[in-house]
Parts: sequence; C-alpha cells; structure tokens
Amino acid sequence: MEIPYFRYDFLYNEFKVDVDRALQSVLNKGAFIMQDELKDFEQAIADFTGAKYAIGVGNGTDSLILMLKACGIGRGDEVIMASHTFIATATAASWLGAIPVLVDCGDDHLMDVSKVEAAITQKTKAIIPTQLNGRTCEMDRLQTIADKYHLVILEDAAQALGSKYLNRCAGTWGKTGSISFYPAKVLGCFGDGGIVLTDDPAIYQAIVCMRDHGRDPKTNQVCMWGINSRLDNVQAAVLLAKFKHYPQTMQRRREIAQRYYNRLASIPEVTLPPAPNVDAKHFDIYQNFEIEAENRDALRDFLRERGIETIIQWGGCALHQIKALVKDMHFDISHLPRTELLFKRCLILPLNTSVTDDEVDYICETISRFL
Repeated sequence: MEIPYFRYDFLYNEFKVDVDRALQSVLNKGAFIMQDELKDFEQAIADFTGAKYAIGVGNGTDSLILMLKACGIGRGDEVIMASHTFIATATAASWLGAIPVLVDCGDDHLMDVSKVEAAITQKTKAIIPTQLNGRTCEMDRLQTIADKYHLVILEDAAQALGSKYLNRCAGTWGKTGSISFYPAKVLGCFGDGGIVLTDDPAIYQAIVCMRDHGRDPKTNQVCMWGINSRLDNVQAAVLLAKFKHYPQTMQRRREIAQRYYNRLASIPEVTLPPAPNVDAKHFDIYQNFEIEAENRDALRDFLRERGIETIIQWGGCALHQIKALVKDMHFDISHLPRTELLFKRCLILPLNTSVTDDEVDYICETISRFL
C-alpha cells in the first residue's frame, strides 16, 4: 500500500457537492469579505462550543496574537506554555514583546499542570495551555493555579475543536481560545483560517475591531491600531459546508484511534495516546495519533520503505530545541526531561477520514513486523 500522511485532495472530494454549492453561492453573489457566510459560520462555532462569541480571523497565529493583545499582554510580560507546542504559540507572545516561559509535558504530551506553579514569577501575566492532538488538558487544576496568582488563561486550542474536558469544550475554559482551520486540521479550509472564542464582551469588541484595521464595525471608523486578519467569505462558506458533517468526522477519527489502539496496545515497545472512552473526564477528537516508539528513526524508515508516510511533530523540535530562537525564551533544560525524552521517541501515524480500516491494519501489521 501507499499511504500518505495526509491526502490534501480529499479535503475537496469528501464533501464535494456541498462545497461546490457553497462556493458557487459566494462567487455568484460576489460576497467575499465579512458577509453572511462568515456571520453564519461564527454563530455555528459559538453554538457548537458554547462560547458567547466567535470571531473569524485570517489564521490560527493571528488569533493567538489578537487574543493576547486584547487581554493586555505586552512587553516584558512572561507567558507560561509547554515546550511541546508549535512555534506559533511562542511567536504570538514574542510578537507583542512578551517572553515565552517553557514548562514540561506530561505522559499525555500536554502541558504538565503540576510544573506550572514553579514557573510563575512576578512578571508572569498569562498561561497558554496547548490543547494538543485533539485532547484538552486538566483545565480545572490549571484554573485553580491561575486564580491563586491572578493570572489569565488563554487557550491554544488550534488542534481541538470539539475536544472536551469535564464536558466543556476546548477554547472555552480560558479568557479566550484560539482555533485553527489550517487544511490538515480536523475541520480544515482550503487555505488559512482561524477563530477566537470568548465570553468577554470587551475582548470580543476589541478583536472585532483589531482584525479589520482597527475599525469599529458599527461606525466604520478607526478606533484603535489593528491589522488585516479577516476570515474571508470563501473560506467561511467552505468551512460552514463541511461543518455540517463535523460530528461524523469526529466519530470516524475516534473509530480509527480505537482501531490503532486495539492492534497496537499489546506491543510493549510502543506507547499510545489515551484510548477513546478510557477516561470519562476527556473527550478526544484525535487531530493526531502521536505514539512513542523505541528505535523511532529506524521504525520510521521501515514504514517509509513500505509506503507508509509519518511525521515527527514540529519538524522534530520542541520549542526549547529551536536553536535560532532559544535566546528569546526562558527555560531550564533540567526541568524538561519528559519533553526531551518525547522528541527522541515521538512519531505521528496517519489518522484522518481518508484513512481506511484496511490501511490502519496494514500500518499496524508493519509496525508489529518491525518491533
């Protein structure tokens, strides 16, 4: 078999009829920027997540920058985040002159909440947990710490639309939450896109203005400094069409994850992510199926030789391993042992709705043969 990590052509073909209808409607109307489809999509996401407001923006990185700015994070402020996250999490803080402070991950590869309190200083203003691989971290424990030190929580939930912890959606625990619609996400558009979730009317108003050059939509007058970061109507229409199928998409991903778990759980050389329904506190949507394996690099070569493409997240580097940028981040390497070990062992297997049961079985059989 030839199994790519992700079939980008499938993004269009999976829901082709619905997508074509949505695109034709937008194109025929000439409605390209901030029209009804965007408003409808924002409302759909707000209703789905339980957030009071959802604001569509140009991409997931902009959503992080805008929500940090709206919450008053600026020069010299320290922002705690896990080292196991995409560079965009740290970029958003750095872009505003804030300082990323890195903490270790736990066995589920998310921020280790038990390590957060030790990283807090007088300069700490915010905590950004990354809801990674479609899983939400222990937000109740994190909120207790934030309340104790009067800190704000801002969620990087780029990979977690629909993921829940204690039956509450990722992106709605913190003051704000960021979702990405990059094509390979569980809900992906045909380019870049993002959304900010919040219940705070002041933050909502600030981001609505900042995303459109600082213009107040009620008066069309500039009221603050802003940027051009509007989720365009074409992408909003595509996302809205695909979103109608989102419950089935999440369910299929969970079925694939369970199939991987059934076939690989008995292999001692492989460490798997938590299985679906193994913990009633969590509802995971499996943006990624990130395993740990002994002889990871040799296993990856073995899979590639047999037609199976895998990836190592973030190009194989945690934040503290990015040599060009480490001078601008605060961390103690001795406090990151789990992350260090993880990046010697981590590997992401193909998991998306284009992957068939037969392909999952072939991948598992190939892993078993190697190990």
